[in-house]
Amino acid sequence: MSVEPKREIDRLKNEILSIISRSKVPEDLAHAHNTLEWLFRLKPDADKVLQICAVGHDIERAIDNRRVRREDYLDYDAFKDAHAKNSALVLREIMQNYPLKKDFMNEVFTIVSRHETGGDVRSDLIRDADALSFFDVNLPLFLRREGWEKTLSRCLWGYKRISETKRPLVLKFVHHDDKINKLIQYVTKEDQ
Repeated sequence: MSVEPKREIDRLKNEILSIISRSKVPEDLAHAHNTLEWLFRLKPDADKVLQICAVGHDIERAIDNRRVRREDYLDYDAFKDAHAKNSALVLREIMQNYPLKKDFMNEVFTIVSRHETGGDVRSDLIRDADALSFFDVNLPLFLRREGWEKTLSRCLWGYKRISETKRPLVLKFVHHDDKINKLIQYVTKEDQ
């Protein structure tokens, strides 16, 4: 793995966050920051590749004319796979404007394209940070926007994708809304 200049990585991270800040999904920017926080909780020595992946894994949602739409897919897994691959493509296009080594860009592309499913240690790490962040910061706004049934379905799907060793972390989330806390209890009941 290559070592990239810190200032270039910081510029890239700032550009990614600037794009995400314009998302129509209100929790997207908080989720990008929170996924990075979860990455550091899970792996305090996370390298620059993982940091860029954590911040940019959902970037395609912030670009209206590039966004993958749920209604275009027959099942949720196919939608999420397309979303992950599209975010990886968007990040690759952005990274090409920076003097970054090819192996750095390729690794970001690979990890982000797998961030919903995992499949290797580094992709699993981003998947877990992403999923934990959903329960940490996205859940209240998702529930308000999508309603109980869709949120329950999304939570069951999201919880199952977290590595078994990381699932107990979801039980530690306490929200101000008791309805959300009951939802978390329901989703995690088999592991309690």
